[in-house]
Order: sequence, then C-alpha cells, then structure tokens
Amino acid sequence: MRTSKSTPYLFLAPFLILFIVFIGLPVIVAIFLSLTDFDTVNMPNIVWFRNYVNLITSDSVFMQYVLPNTIEFSVIVGPGGYALSFLLAWAIAQLTRVPRTILALIFYSPSLTMGTAMGVLWKMIFSGDRLGLVNAYMIEWGFYTEPITFLSSSTWLLPIMIIVGLWSACGVGFLSILAGIMNCDEELYEAGSIDGIKNRFQEMIYITIPTMLPQMLFAAVMAIVNTFNNGSIGVTLSGSNPTPGYAGQLIVNHIDDYGYIRYEMGYAAACSVVLLLIIMVFSKVFNTLFTEKD
Repeated sequence: MRTSKSTPYLFLAPFLILFIVFIGLPVIVAIFLSLTDFDTVNMPNIVWFRNYVNLITSDSVFMQYVLPNTIEFSVIVGPGGYALSFLLAWAIAQLTRVPRTILALIFYSPSLTMGTAMGVLWKMIFSGDRLGLVNAYMIEWGFYTEPITFLSSSTWLLPIMIIVGLWSACGVGFLSILAGIMNCDEELYEAGSIDGIKNRFQEMIYITIPTMLPQMLFAAVMAIVNTFNNGSIGVTLSGSNPTPGYAGQLIVNHIDDYGYIRYEMGYAAACSVVLLLIIMVFSKVFNTLFTEKD
C-alpha cells in the first residue's frame, strides 16, 4: 500500500463516486437542459441560448420582482445572518461548558425546525386575523383598528421573510465558528496581552478571527448557499407559489414555478444555472477574503 500509487484513489473513490453521481452529473444535465425546450413529456428540443435571452429580455417577472427580491433578501440575510452567527458564537464561547452547550442547542435548533416553526409559530404570530399575536397586541395598544393580512400583503411579506431568515441563520456555519473559537490557542491570547491587547474586542479582531479563517470561510459558504436556497420561506408563509403579488418571489421560487407548475423544465434549468453562477461568484469572493496569504 505504501508503494502503490492507486491507494489514495481507492480511499477517495467513495467520495468521488457520490460527488459525480449526485452533484457532477446533475449539474451537467441542468446545463444541457437549459439549452433546450423540454416539457418532461416530449424529447428535449435544442434551442441553445434562447432561454437565457428570454430570462434577461422577456421575463418581466424575473427582472421586476424576482431578481430585486433575491438581492434584497440575500444582502440582508446573508451578511446579517453571518455576522449574527459569529457574534452569538463568540459571546457564548465566553461561558462555561453547561450554559454554553444549552445556548448552542437553542440557537442551532431553529435551522433544524424551520419548516415546522414557519407552519406553526410564525403563521400564528403574523396571522391576518385578530387572533394573530402581532395584530392582537397592536390593536389592543391602539396602533390600528383593523387586522393586517401580513402573509398575503405585498408590503409585509418580504420583511417577514427576512425576519424568519435571520431567525434561522445560526445553522452549521454557527457551529463551525463556535468550534473554531473554542479551539483557539490560549497562548496566543496571553502573548497578545503582553503585546498590548487590552480588551475582548481587540482579541477578537487581532487573534480570534485571523486564527480561524477556515471556519469563517466554511460558515460564509454555508451562509451563501442557505440564503439563496431559502425560497421555501415565502411559499410556506403565504401558502402559494407564486407568492401574492410576487412580493416574496425569489429565484428558487421562480425555478419551482416554471419547473413543477408550468413544466417548462428547460427554462427552469436556465434559471437554476444562473443561480449556480451567482452562488459561485459570491463563494469566490469569500474564498478570496478568508484564504490565508503566503
């Protein structure tokens, strides 16, 4: 085994096979389908780049609602959730073991139960009748007299989606950041205090963050992927796809709309390829920021 050059490939084979079957081939198929007119019944008809041209020039819903909604949601929830994950991880890392473990489970649990929570908790909070918690308290306190239909309102749906997105932002990336903070070498903090670092904030900026760049990069990539894939929030809260007035329509919802409702698989594949390219660009940016320089 020490002399055979094929041994490393044998160890890599399970991962490579799974990666090719479940990631590589689907991406290749999606790129191919994006160049076709395919309705899931008839054979795909090659149309080359017509789907991409139509997406940019003819799809008014995409340009007027989907793209702006996706950008607004991603710009707020992505960096906001990432910063929130780091600050919470850094704060609870200062605690002793038992409260740290309990709080880590509390902050991580929303990412596991988001679907159930949206169906029960958030719908109850923003229910459009007088029984909804927000409407009940606002009417009782005299802010308005008639209940607001939050989840079917083109004004309120996207802000509520952003709130839910931030609430569920502490996922796997949060745990990786917490693990990175907990594994920082204590001797570095002692050396930093000798060199003039005076408070916890300076420790975080000059020691903690530079020593856990791999965990920060992983958390950033997970934040990007989760943010762009959070299209289920608007559909679950409003109960329809497209969302009312396209107020909460994100790229993922647009893909589901054309792929599983209209059965225009070629056009849906083109949207998914565009989404993949956007995620790759943002991942490249974060990889550049958090990769250690030689």
